[in-house]
This record gives sequence, structure tokens and C-alpha cells, in this order.
Amino acid sequence: MEHFDGIPKYLGSVEAAHGQVECTPKERLTIPQFLPMAPSQIPNSAGGYVWQVDDMQRLRRFLCLGSEGGTYYIGEKQLGEENAATILRLINTGKGEDVVQEIKTFSTEGRTAKQNPIIFALALCARSDDLKTKQAAYNALPDVCRIPTHLFHFVEYTEALSKGTGWGRAQRRAVSHWYNSYGRNPKKLANHVTKYKQRNGWTHTDILRLAHPKPTTDGVAAVVRYVIKGFDVAKRDFDKEDTTHEVKSTLAFLQATEEVKKATDEQQVITLIETYHLVREHLDTKFLSSTLVWQALLQDMPMTAMIRNLGKMTAIGLLQAGSEGEELVVKKLYNEHSLKEARIHPFNVLVALRTYKKAHGHKGKLTWNPNDNVLEALDAAFHLSFKLIEPTGKRHCLALDVSGSMDCGSVNGCNALTPRDAAAALLMTTARTEHHYKVVAFSHTLTEVAITADMNLTRVIEITSEIPMGGTDCALPMIWAKQNKEPFDVFIVYTDNETWFGDVHPAQALKDYRRALGIWDAKLIVCGMTSNEFTIADPDDPGMLDMAGFDAAGPQVMRNFIMGDI
Repeated sequence: MEHFDGIPKYLGSVEAAHGQVECTPKERLTIPQFLPMAPSQIPNSAGGYVWQVDDMQRLRRFLCLGSEGGTYYIGEKQLGEENAATILRLINTGKGEDVVQEIKTFSTEGRTAKQNPIIFALALCARSDDLKTKQAAYNALPDVCRIPTHLFHFVEYTEALSKGTGWGRAQRRAVSHWYNSYGRNPKKLANHVTKYKQRNGWTHTDILRLAHPKPTTDGVAAVVRYVIKGFDVAKRDFDKEDTTHEVKSTLAFLQATEEVKKATDEQQVITLIETYHLVREHLDTKFLSSTLVWQALLQDMPMTAMIRNLGKMTAIGLLQAGSEGEELVVKKLYNEHSLKEARIHPFNVLVALRTYKKAHGHKGKLTWNPNDNVLEALDAAFHLSFKLIEPTGKRHCLALDVSGSMDCGSVNGCNALTPRDAAAALLMTTARTEHHYKVVAFSHTLTEVAITADMNLTRVIEITSEIPMGGTDCALPMIWAKQNKEPFDVFIVYTDNETWFGDVHPAQALKDYRRALGIWDAKLIVCGMTSNEFTIADPDDPGMLDMAGFDAAGPQVMRNFIMGDI
């Protein structure tokens, strides 16, 4: 091997390695990916050199992707510790309030698939020694922890992160405020405390006794009394002649939840469901094999619950072809407004689609014959659940990393999806929006993939799963496009950024492409599929963007970047 000034001189290196792409003589002097091309680069877990995402961007990755399941190179525990350290660094550099605002934005806009990373990040901020960060975190509690399950997780995290009991004045005040925030809608609080009774060993009784809340309305007081003392005491103390309609309605709902527990007749259960809009969690499990009971539940079933229970409803015969149940489920899944209102995240729809298609649950013995119309509706719901997507009219190269590391681990702790599967589904959102695109898959070699906008997600994942794995060379999409004189305005690379194999860095490959084809404003978007700290995007190049995969606002961010609005 020849050397020049300490840098290996690779003669026809890409061609030699891959047998596909040939370098011209002027471009034979290259810096391979296992050497840094700039002082600001760092080694990734595979030994290649990349850039380090800034702490705020890594926070966004963590909020969207979590650390559950780890990656091919990094274990779950280490990945979690690294992300926690990132949040603490941001707080220590005076950006704690910005962190809380980012947490609140991602949560309230429904941009994350799971709340656990968000709640953990909020708990870290609440346990901060920085007073402004702590205050901001506790003030955001009702907005971020919208149901008791979230509140229970928050309390669990704050206790684990605390040096003492975790129940100082700020914690008690914030938790009290969470219950009192339902002062204008005590019936909703009543639904919360009866639907979500406990999680991870925590109950409402435990939390109320630690927080010592002072109810600000009779409605909240009635619900608190019910939790602590039971329904009979709550009814005795609050069902008076001068009791407001709001409180009477709340007491009637609580009474219905008590009656349905004791019900022995199916018709009585159905009547209570229809009259008081009770949900599955309110019922005795002996009624959850009844088609008629599930039919009653389905009428007002929350969107998230419906998506989670598609297998069960199919198994008991409620979603047979041509049935009223099938018609209602399909109608709901095609309703974009309902999906947005319920904050249904695309990732959760994708998991539901994959699970429903498999015809059996991840745990247990439940099996079913998938309904084709429901599968088609789930496929549509995946795309509808992303925030507003408008075509750019630009030419796209959609590049999917199919290397070995992308086929290991999970996304958001879901064993049904590898980063490779999730990236293939994510890619289809752009394919169904844009008119001018080509799809390629790469590892240490590159292959054009015949994926079209009319394909369903199941077929797309099947196609990409059949492509052989290998090492990782994220520069190949740009090298291939230059070699074949393919005109693109933007390259979108879906990867875990563990590139190492190639003889030229991806950022340099983009610059070479711009120069060779005269498309000087060609852009690169790196869609990170894991929450590690690496990116192939050069932070000093305004034409390169790093973003978190499975951010529900991702397509909108991409469009704004491509059109030059950010």
C-alpha cells in the first residue's frame, strides 16, 4: 500500500473492495473512514470516524428512540447512562429550562412513541440542583404526565434518583397540583383513578398519602375521598341536596364502576358500558370473552386501546369481513383527525401492524386470522399519523442502511422491529409523498431496490429483509449517484451511523458529488435510528442535517430543511 504524507493512497479502492464503483485518477487520494478527516471527529463503536451530535440533538434522539434494548454495539444500561449524562450536561451548562421545554414539546405534540424516556428526562430535571430547571420540570408535570401511569412512572423515577425519600415540598406541591388540575372535570379524574389503579407497585392511595393534597373543588375532594375511604364514604359526604350536577355526575360514574365489578349478567354490563362509557379496565375479566361486550366497548373505545386490542377483537369474531365491527374499526383508522387528536404515534401503529400480521401476540396463547381490510387500514394509519406532509417536488435518493448492526437490537424496546425494519417503514413515508425518488440499500455494497409508493409496509419490510447484510459504508449512496450521474437534490440516509468500511467519508462523498454533477446545493439528511451519539453529518456544513428517526414531526422537519426554511 502506498502512502503520501502519512495518509494511505487507495488506488481504485472502492472498485477493489466492492467491484461496483470506480474512482477517477483525480480522486484517488482519499481518507478512509477508519481515519479522521477532521480534528472534530470521534471514533464510533465500530471503529470508524464520525461526528458527535450536540447534546440537544442527542436529547431529541433519546426522547424519540429511548435506550431500551440497546444497539448492536452498546448495551441498554450503557446507552441509558450515556443519555442521562447528556441531560445532566445540558442542565449544568445552563440549558435546563430548554431541556424541559423540549421534553414538553415532544410530549404534548405526540412526537414520541413511548413516554418512558420523556418521563425519565423530566424526573432528572425535577431532581436537579438548579432551581429554575426544577421549577420548570414540576410546572410541566400535568402537561407531560397526562394519565396516572405516567404519574406513577414519574414518582418511581424521582424516588430512584433522590438521595432522600424524594418527597420534598416541591414534589408534594406538584403532585397535589396534578390531581387538582382536574377541578373543572372531576369525572375525568374519576375515570383515571378507576381505569389506572396501580402501576409498578404504586397506587393512588400511596401517592395521595405522601402528597397530602388539599382539594380545590368538591369534585376533586369526592374522588380523593373515594380513593382513600371507598365509595360509600364518598357518597355519604358529598351526595347532598345542594351538591352540584358535576359532583353528582362524578359520583354516579364511580357508582357504575363499583356495580360493574359485581355484575353477573352480561346485559347489565353492556348497559353500564353504554350509559357511563366504561372501558375494558373497569370490567371483570370473565366478561372479556363476550363478543357483545366487546361490541359495546368498541363504540367509544379510545384509539390507543382499539389499536392494542385488534387481535383480541378479531379472535372472538367481532371483526369478521363485512361486519359492523370491521366497518367501525376501519373507519376510525382512516380518520386522520382522530389519529392526531389521540396522539397516535406512527411507531405504535407500525408495531400494531406487525403484530396483527403475525396473527399471534408476543406473549400468551391468543391467535387470530388477520382481517385484510384492517391490515390495509393500519398501513394507511401509519402514514396518516405523521404530522402534515407536503411534497417538495425535489429529487430524492432514499438510502437504507442494511448492514449487520441495523439488523440487531430493537427500536424503542420493541422486539418485533429491528432498526432496519423501522427504517424501511420510515422510508416509505417519503416514497408515498414525493414523486421523484430512487431507493437504494447499502452495507459494504450498494443495491438499487425496486420499492414503489403503492407497496404496503409488510411487503417493503419483506423486500429489505432479503437483502444480504455486511459492513457499513454510508458514503456509498453519494458515490453511486456520482458514478452513475444520478441527479438528486437530497440524500436521506437511514442509519445507526456506525460507518467504518469505506475509503471516503460520507461528508466528503457528498462534496465530491456536488462538484461532479454541479448540484452545489445537494443536501444530506441523516435519519438516526438509534440513540447513540454519532452522526455522519458534518455540523459545519449547512447542507447536512441530523435528525432522530421516528420523530412524528420528522417529515415536516425534512421538508423545511429541503426547501431552505431552516
